[in-house]
Amino acid sequence: MQWYKRYCFAVALIALMLAAGSSCAWSQAGRSIRLILPFPPGGPADAMARIVAQHIGDAGGPAMVVESHPGAATEIGTEYVFHAPPDGYTLGVISNSFVVLPNVRKLTYNPLTDFTPVCNLASFPPLIVVNGQSPYHTLADLIDAAHARPGAITLGTIGPATSSQIAFEMLKRAAKADITFVPFPGYTPAIQALLSNTITSALADYSTLQGQLQTGKLRALATTSPRRIAGLPDVPTVVESGYKDVAADFFGGVIAPAKTPDEMVSKLIKLFAAAIKDPKVEAKFAALGFFAGGQCGAAFADVLHKDYDDYGRIIAEAHLQMR
Repeated sequence: MQWYKRYCFAVALIALMLAAGSSCAWSQAGRSIRLILPFPPGGPADAMARIVAQHIGDAGGPAMVVESHPGAATEIGTEYVFHAPPDGYTLGVISNSFVVLPNVRKLTYNPLTDFTPVCNLASFPPLIVVNGQSPYHTLADLIDAAHARPGAITLGTIGPATSSQIAFEMLKRAAKADITFVPFPGYTPAIQALLSNTITSALADYSTLQGQLQTGKLRALATTSPRRIAGLPDVPTVVESGYKDVAADFFGGVIAPAKTPDEMVSKLIKLFAAAIKDPKVEAKFAALGFFAGGQCGAAFADVLHKDYDDYGRIIAEAHLQMR
């Protein structure tokens, strides 16, 4: 009987070790994974990265630290990842600007060949907003004012050379309105400028704006997302407002340096894919208005290639100046 108890204990121990195998492998390494954020802290990509990083750590995966390296329209942070050792312990957080920037200026890296796509984690619906005391209550009001006073109406957002500026330029061209673009290093400083009435309007994601919208300090006119935001069901899309060719979402994903070992990339994909499918993460994303992503590896690479081509075509056709 004693031998049977020992046998059962050994079987249970082996099963436990197999179930915890991946976590043990990470913990034995004794290293934290650095997520390099090419934006100032406080934006949607920052929130997304921290939610996922905390969940992975709490679930027994490796500890992850989010580091902000902002500047040069995300070029500084992305270049930092480009020069990092390809060991899987320094990763980059990217957004649309990852494939916008190389279409408007020469870079030291190629986004399509110098990095390994890991996972597309989430998309962030953008909003066009005004100060809560503004006389403009609809997008049509704002456009009419721009027609009446060419150049006087301003819109601030992150830029230059970002998907936010492309969304702005698309609206400007569709509305045939002379609106002045005001670039900021992040969404938060743009919103601060709007709250102080330094600019007329702003474009930023819902999570950044949520608090000020709830208190009435800001007013949402429309979303450039192709779908309405669940937390703002009465706010129309720009398409619904009459501009059918103006639809743009922002996304956030993770990349690794090129030549990161396939085995490590596979581990990272499993970690991030499992995290964004977890109901706890989905609930946190939903509370911020994020839509969970899901494309990983080759599927995410296909998304990036398509976006690169699409943005390049839009920039060329519209003769956008985004330096």
